[in-house]
Amino acid sequence: MHELSIVMSIVELATAQAASHDAVAIEEIELDIGCLSGIEMDSFDFAWQQAVKRTILEHAQRRVNRIAGKAFCLDCETEFAMAHLYDGCPVCGSHLCQVKSGKELRLRSLVLPD
Repeated sequence: MHELSIVMSIVELATAQAASHDAVAIEEIELDIGCLSGIEMDSFDFAWQQAVKRTILEHAQRRVNRIAGKAFCLDCETEFAMAHLYDGCPVCGSHLCQVKSGKELRLRSLVLPD
């Protein structure tokens, strides 16, 4: 379950950012997680519940923006929605594609108390 190590890294990053602003709490955390990132959201949610206990994030509201997968076919130059990382081009069937979005894993913002 690699989601636990990802969540632990997010907790560490958010805690460090809050500390750099002398904050003792985080009210809200916003994350971007791509649909092609390989993160299983049920496992991520479970890991999150466990990892934030007794941390600065324990009572924070968590917002997750799911980023849709998009790719560009290098053979026929078609941009298309990609549901799975190894989907082929729906126009020409080529698998020579460049992923344009959907692999993101980003801490977008933190809301700290005044």
